Amino acid sequence: MKRRVLRPVPLVALAGAGACLAVVVVPSAFGTTTPSGSAAPAAKSGTCTIRTTGQHSEAPPSCLGVTASLDHLPAVGEQATLTVDVKAQADVKNAGLAVQLPPSLRIADQDSGLTAPTTDAFGQRTSQKLALTPGTRSVEIKVKAVAAGPAQIQADISDIDRPDPRRAGHDSVELTVGTAKGSTDEGLSVIKGRATKVGGPGPGQRKPRKVTPKTPAPARASAPAAPAARAQVCVGGTFRNRFQSAEGGNWNAKANRDEPVSNANVTLWGKATANGATQRLATGMTGNGNGQFNLCYTPSTAVTSAAWVEFQTQAGGMWSVVDRNGSRYATTSYALNNVSRSTSLGNVYANQGQSRAWHVLDTLNKLWWNRGSTTNCWASSQQNGRCTPITVQWYPGSTDGTYWMSGEDKIHLADDDPDSEHTTVHEAGHALMGKLYRGWWPQVTNCSPHYVSRTSSASCGWTEGFADAVAFHTFNDTTFYWGNGASQNLANDRSTRDIDPGDACEARVATALVDLWSQVDGDWTKSNTMMAQNPQSSFREYFTADRPAYGLDTGQTARNIIWKHTIWY
Repeated sequence: MKRRVLRPVPLVALAGAGACLAVVVVPSAFGTTTPSGSAAPAAKSGTCTIRTTGQHSEAPPSCLGVTASLDHLPAVGEQATLTVDVKAQADVKNAGLAVQLPPSLRIADQDSGLTAPTTDAFGQRTSQKLALTPGTRSVEIKVKAVAAGPAQIQADISDIDRPDPRRAGHDSVELTVGTAKGSTDEGLSVIKGRATKVGGPGPGQRKPRKVTPKTPAPARASAPAAPAARAQVCVGGTFRNRFQSAEGGNWNAKANRDEPVSNANVTLWGKATANGATQRLATGMTGNGNGQFNLCYTPSTAVTSAAWVEFQTQAGGMWSVVDRNGSRYATTSYALNNVSRSTSLGNVYANQGQSRAWHVLDTLNKLWWNRGSTTNCWASSQQNGRCTPITVQWYPGSTDGTYWMSGEDKIHLADDDPDSEHTTVHEAGHALMGKLYRGWWPQVTNCSPHYVSRTSSASCGWTEGFADAVAFHTFNDTTFYWGNGASQNLANDRSTRDIDPGDACEARVATALVDLWSQVDGDWTKSNTMMAQNPQSSFREYFTADRPAYGLDTGQTARNIIWKHTIWY
């Protein structure tokens, strides 16, 4: 079996992307297409130029943009005017404007064209359909602060008929509402926060209780006994997250989800006495699929003065979600006082401001259990004990996305990216390929920008197509989703006219891969193991050279599959 020498790509710009081995930036494929497969129309005066993301993002400029601003920062009980400006550089017959307020703000009054606000656990929403021509259009909403704490206002504009990031925009306003006039600040910090109170205990669960210890019986004076060994005390419950999901949503209302958080690191902290030092009493992880935890310790005193549980956005040491400074998010339960026996916290909900971070953590758990590795690492190229983790950077209001950077081996997600699990796993697919290739990356051309349904290059079609396939394999579908709730099904065959043919089109490569894995290989484990031994620069190399060398089928069945997806060698 041949083995390629892994030579690093030269430290020069790749296809105008400004990428090199140390800082290879791999952009998201999600959101660079139109249902017709054609390029989004530019403005009459020229190319669309509206950008809402940072310098490393290779999402194409948009023909639509939106900005949100408050005339002043309101304290509790005060009102402010929210102005949402919609900018268009092309004609859009059916644009959808959606505005969402957090629970700490309420709509007091609004422009007549907006729909009546709807209210749920995530706050209030209003929307409006607009016919846009090039220029700027504004709507105003009177908002009232009703509670103190961190708050995020979000605004989205999209072409309802042609879902595409080149015809969409997102903006947000972050603030921390104060209780007195002038006490509200710009920005918010949700790195450490208390659990969100959500209703009462779940079905069949006891209400969490504060424990009052029983008075111990006095020892006999005539025969004092040696202190008996103390029984273990356990604190349990279920860790859950309420989040909004693009999967199952649409342009003005993403689906509301309430799910357990799997495999999150959890620590039980406590104080033996009221004035004692804080001690780590026990550590563990939430249960896979159910979010349950049960942390036990042997107390040093008859009564533990206080005990509480802290959850962090890290799964063992294999994946984590961090803020812009590299700090993990943490949600802390309320404290149990005077603990002398085991008890349950019931349902503990992730801090609301951290919801998207926890959604990312749980999404990566879905990939982990179906990662196609023969080792306990993400990739078969890594042996046990020498694993490298997947790290995702996200924070509220972030414009630093959407891409994976090889030098730091970190995924960067923009503000609403976590709402799309397909986007999260697509970027994790780039990280997985980087691990399979042990840090090597092919020389990629004509990939800036790239369009999922259009011809780019064989190298771009391969690297982006693999990442698309990772998402499709994880969720057993052929649809990808944007953070705003829009989606497109990329299922295709030879009769499909809206997707370019051949292995330079990532949609064709992605669907060919998932069909090979499911219909020929029995899964993708053997394919991933092969990729860990022989890295590829194109789908042609993967299919014609490495599959037969490794013993994977390239016979009639396999060739019929790729032929169906318009690829033929």
